[in-house]
Amino acid sequence: MKINNIGSMGVNPYKKSIDKNIATPSKAQSREDKVEISSKAKDLQQSNDLVKARQEKVQAIKTQVENGTYTIDPQAIAKGLLDFYKK
Repeated sequence: MKINNIGSMGVNPYKKSIDKNIATPSKAQSREDKVEISSKAKDLQQSNDLVKARQEKVQAIKTQVENGTYTIDPQAIAKGLLDFYKK
């Protein structure tokens, strides 16, 4: 038995939704996005002392590795791992 879609030709169940979306762009155009950065975030951006110290430390380690004078302390690494996992 074959059933045809009788009476549903030309019916769009999403027509109301489409009509609403077409009508709302005029309201959306009047809105503006606004971003505010807190004073604490501004202070964090300006405090580059930690970043500079870290870059100096990384550069010193790079130099030691290139020269072959960098030594690894396995006891300190083991102690650090144990302290981390004991927390």
